[in-house]
Amino acid sequence: MRLKSLITVAASAAALTFSNFAYAKEQRTLCVWDIVGRSGDTYNIMQDYASEASSHGYEFRLRAYTDENIAAEDLKAGQCDAAAITGLRGRQFNSFTGSLDSMGSIPNDKVMRTVIQVLSSNNPSIKDKMRSGSYEVYGVAPMGAAYLFVKDNTMTTVGDLAGKSISVMEYDVGQAKMAASVGMSPVLSDITNFAGRFNNHSVDISFAPLLAYRALELYKGLEPDGGIVDFVLGQLTLQLIVRHDRFDEEFGDWSREYFYKNVLNRAFNLIDNSRKDVDDKWWITISGEDYERYEEMLRDARIDLTKEGVYNQDMMHLLRNLRCRLEADRAECSDEREVYN
Repeated sequence: MRLKSLITVAASAAALTFSNFAYAKEQRTLCVWDIVGRSGDTYNIMQDYASEASSHGYEFRLRAYTDENIAAEDLKAGQCDAAAITGLRGRQFNSFTGSLDSMGSIPNDKVMRTVIQVLSSNNPSIKDKMRSGSYEVYGVAPMGAAYLFVKDNTMTTVGDLAGKSISVMEYDVGQAKMAASVGMSPVLSDITNFAGRFNNHSVDISFAPLLAYRALELYKGLEPDGGIVDFVLGQLTLQLIVRHDRFDEEFGDWSREYFYKNVLNRAFNLIDNSRKDVDDKWWITISGEDYERYEEMLRDARIDLTKEGVYNQDMMHLLRNLRCRLEADRAECSDEREVYN
């Protein structure tokens, strides 16, 4: 009887310990911006993230937002402990990672993949830059390259853009700067109306990623004689931004590593599928000379915006080094215009 009693007591203690462990999981709110809400790819990715996070001590309650501005404001107000938003919107929380979405700084997937690997390494010199004030970036994933969607497929040169109207995000100075530099007329917009303006012919040009082609029906705006200029103007990113006092440091390390190992390839697959959605007839090929003019236009705008403090110098320096390491024959690698002290 004595042995049986001891076994019973031990079993009860183990059950109580397990119960306390389960109960000890921290409850947190994760706000997720997805243009199509709970049925969208971003929301699904973050659901899987939340499921994995549960085994690392945090139980997330997800809230879906179709208006990104509200998600960002709720993060500021403390209604969200963490928020998954674009780097463009996230720049206000962290200028270092927020500068990933700068004009022309990430020309291809190879550079994007490499910089995310660097940001996920938890190297102390990089990790320190992931925190700014009350906020910290716990993960970065690609959302695809952005292109010019145009009404007129004869617009093949930079000069052809002059005098045309273009919808630009009102919270991104870079888009407006780029547009004004070549004589376009920026029409300030947001995520809720930029596609509608292009589709109903209120503007001549829209700056958008291929993910918006089907999700926001931009193919309607291309009819009948439009096209997509085959030049990467910039890369958009998804960033998980948290109030760091609500999490422990080890969880942040795990989270950044999780994004690199589990979200990166999944995001690239979605981007590849979005490109397959685009009918080949819409692509506008530009000449090598015009390609160089586009690159110079973006570089000039990027340098000016860095000097003005819109883009983070450390990130611009890092991205320039990665571009030149991966493609040493780039013209920019022979000068130091984007080498900042």
